[in-house]
Amino acid sequence: MASVMAGMEALSGVYDDLKSRMSKTVDDFRTSLAGVRTGRASVHMLDNVKVDYYGTETAIAQVAQVTTPEANLIVVQPWEQSLVTVIEKAIRTSGQGFNPMHDGKIIRVPVPPMTEDRRKEAVKSLSGTVEDYKTSIRNIRRDGNETVKKAAKDKLISADDEKRANEEIQQLTDLEIKRLEELFKAKEKDLLTL
Repeated sequence: MASVMAGMEALSGVYDDLKSRMSKTVDDFRTSLAGVRTGRASVHMLDNVKVDYYGTETAIAQVAQVTTPEANLIVVQPWEQSLVTVIEKAIRTSGQGFNPMHDGKIIRVPVPPMTEDRRKEAVKSLSGTVEDYKTSIRNIRRDGNETVKKAAKDKLISADDEKRANEEIQQLTDLEIKRLEELFKAKEKDLLTL
């Protein structure tokens, strides 16, 4: 569907800019969901764990190969043997409840099944996160509406054009918020399924 705003000279790039910013917000939420722990092992569970690599906080995936050979096991194979104990300690102190073990070369991270309380807590936390992302999308909508309002005030577009542009921005906002909610519902189902 072609954008109504694309036909208005004063607003030609506004729709594409808003759409791209909102899509990026949804993609950021999708990425953050990958790190949320469910009952199954995922290489993304360690995305937020950083290690001190020559004085720089670095993601584990940048200093080691991370795999999930089994549904309840993450295997971390550092590229430098000197990092084995550093990575093990970082995983142990990450607050995710992992108890990693190593044999001097490879770190094995058993992923314990989640308790019902932990699942509910994860859903509650995720519900707050999705609200933050919805707020971000609404802020982007506000920016778009202000641009349209300014164009109308400066007599660059008619009142009818302003109304159509605002409706289009609202439709885009509703669509992107719906995408966020669908991602959230899928993850919630995943979390609550034993």
